[in-house]
Amino acid sequence: MEFTVLQALLIALWVAAVQSRGLGYATLTMRFSPMMTGLVVGIVMGNVPQAMIVTATIQLIYMGVFAPGGSMPSEPAVATAIAVPVAILANLEPTEAIAIAVPVGLVGGYLYQFRFFINTFIIRLSDKYAEELNDKGLFFSIMGLPILVSFALYVPVMFVALYYGAPFIADLTAQYAGGWFFHILSVIGGGLAAIGIALTIHVIGKREYIAFFLLAYFLTFVLKPLNVTMVTYAVLGSIIAFVYVLVTRMQNKE
Repeated sequence: MEFTVLQALLIALWVAAVQSRGLGYATLTMRFSPMMTGLVVGIVMGNVPQAMIVTATIQLIYMGVFAPGGSMPSEPAVATAIAVPVAILANLEPTEAIAIAVPVGLVGGYLYQFRFFINTFIIRLSDKYAEELNDKGLFFSIMGLPILVSFALYVPVMFVALYYGAPFIADLTAQYAGGWFFHILSVIGGGLAAIGIALTIHVIGKREYIAFFLLAYFLTFVLKPLNVTMVTYAVLGSIIAFVYVLVTRMQNKE
């Protein structure tokens, strides 16, 4: 599969828009979650099913990552934008794509910090406009200029990484896929996904609700031969939740 200039440019523009928060507050969620970036990459590359399978696996490792003050050790959107095209081009397993997403995400984190450094100069300009009571200047320095800086920074970097880097990595991985090295990467990728789930359970889980988690976990194995869809699981989970709330309310009334 050939990776074109237009595809690389479209994905680079999307990442720049997400990282700049130029699409409104919703872009904050898009930055922290790989799912939307994976969908866009799938649409651009014409393979949404495979893109979402890989992205869902990458999402698992970021479930336990937190962003105090908006700063993350790894950038999910950047990691997904690189790892998913490589996985599609090289036909990698989702767990193998994680091994690519992790280092790329870490580099993306440094790029985001560099953007913060550039914004320190923009803040000085905002202070100047504030002293002058220049509302138009403030709007430009607070809203417009940071978005322009983000696009000027991310579009060329992501385009080069995608157009030249993604096919090179894909060819390299396709050449050595199936060997011991990628077997190790696959095992590590599966472990990172498990760590992400474990961290989420540790943060939001309560002891009295662990039984529901275990019930859902074992149901996936019991019902797997029946090819049960996620919609069925959602309906079943809703019914169990409704019954639990109903029983709890009845006990409280007594």
